[in-house]
Amino acid sequence: MKTAIHPTYNAQVTVTCACGNSFVSGSTNEEINVEICHACHPFYTGKSKVVDTAGRVDRFKKLTAKQETVAQKRKGKKAKRDKQVADRALKEEQEAA
Repeated sequence: MKTAIHPTYNAQVTVTCACGNSFVSGSTNEEINVEICHACHPFYTGKSKVVDTAGRVDRFKKLTAKQETVAQKRKGKKAKRDKQVADRALKEEQEAA
């Protein structure tokens, strides 16, 4: 194994989170900045928090709302068609009698 190719390991590295929490860990880096840590992550805190940087949740909600309105229109068209078929059948029965 070659010597002097491995990075130096720092046993006391400060990890700083975007929420302001910091703790000490070991790493080859001198300082680490993270976006989510154990103090603010929803899995560990039990709080439901949506981390949405690209607007994907809003886009999903808009898409599902659009699908629901389309489904309602389809139900209306189907009901209208069923009524027309029933009316035609009733008219044919009346003419046959």
